[in-house]
Amino acid sequence: MREYLRRVVDTELDLHMAGAGAISIEGPRGVGKTRTATQRSATILDLADRATRIAVEADPSLVLAGPYPVLVDEWQLVPDVWDTIRTAVDRSHGEPGRFILTGSALPRQEPAHPGTGRILSIRMRPMSLPERGVTTPTVSLAGLLAGTRSLLSGETGLRAADYAHEIVASGLPGIRGVPERTARAQLDTHISRVIDRDYTELGGERLRNPVALRRWLASYAAGVSTTSSLETIRDGAAGTQGQSPSRATVQRYLDVLERLWLIEPVPGWTPSSPSFARLTAAPKHQLTDPAFAARLLGVGAGAMLASAPSPAGLRHPEMLLGALFESLVTLSVRTFAQSAEARVFHYRTQRGEREVDLIVERDDQRFIAIEVKSAQTVSDDDGKHLRRLREQAGDAMLDSIIVSTGPFAYRRKDGIGVVPLGLLGE
Repeated sequence: MREYLRRVVDTELDLHMAGAGAISIEGPRGVGKTRTATQRSATILDLADRATRIAVEADPSLVLAGPYPVLVDEWQLVPDVWDTIRTAVDRSHGEPGRFILTGSALPRQEPAHPGTGRILSIRMRPMSLPERGVTTPTVSLAGLLAGTRSLLSGETGLRAADYAHEIVASGLPGIRGVPERTARAQLDTHISRVIDRDYTELGGERLRNPVALRRWLASYAAGVSTTSSLETIRDGAAGTQGQSPSRATVQRYLDVLERLWLIEPVPGWTPSSPSFARLTAAPKHQLTDPAFAARLLGVGAGAMLASAPSPAGLRHPEMLLGALFESLVTLSVRTFAQSAEARVFHYRTQRGEREVDLIVERDDQRFIAIEVKSAQTVSDDDGKHLRRLREQAGDAMLDSIIVSTGPFAYRRKDGIGVVPLGLLGE
């Protein structure tokens, strides 16, 4: 077995294991939940194993036998386990570190009790660039959130071609290090399993038209890093006879695919301050791993770097790299923000006159603003929305940076930081 690579979420888990009776690690299949949970478990019950599942279905109290901590893997296959553990934590008066639950989906039928205050949910995402071991950060997102606007420094050898490679290489740990063709096949298998099996199991009814769902997913992938309307995405999923899925079907797709953690839209930022009127609440579309988007679009790293225009139906290479690079940045920023107890949004006025790719907000509603540029060099024009937002927000805006594919981290004369993605960390 490969040596375990410590994840950003491990620090959060260590903290909560000392204070919470039960923890639920949530995230897409293959993200590494089981491997991470196993590092801190004395008993492992794998409910994907048929014999174990049958036994626990008959007697859910088997999960209480210990020794502790007990890991219940794929708990959603026997939803009664949730209520059994919730009750056990309640009766133990919150004795910490007794249970870990992992699952690759939320159950079709919600538990009778949500577990609030008893079962702590923690999100786990595909690996950020530092977790992949391809870079050593010099700029801390937590440090930016501190608002000191400190000196930024560091140099990275990563360039656009390296980021394009990381986009298609995936942040799923089981795929790292395998031959590229094998990695592509595994990603295709992952997507096919969601469409052909997981969707039906979670949705509670047979998927009548798997081909239509795949077309819709490909159309969604074509809209990553945008706020394209669901109608536009739906129209892009029209089949050879011009038939698009109904609005009700699209809403069902969204609900189930979010519960499977295949898609993770970035919500629109709607601060309470009256100075921020007329902002859009429409989400920005993202898949949980940009490699999924690349596979659904059928593109490799070369398609993002080619000098010639892409085939009909695909964005120009520069635009494609920009969209998928923003997906990669979003994945890393979300991972670091969770560690810093911050939330991630995007900012856009209703008419689109002003927009900022990512807003990372503390619990006191003060924030940092992040623009994403897939170019190596940054111009004055690239910071215009950040400067306008700073004028509008005042002291509420702690800092602002432009994340690029360039070599150096530095702070511009206007106070905006420039940080290559390869130098950004938790």
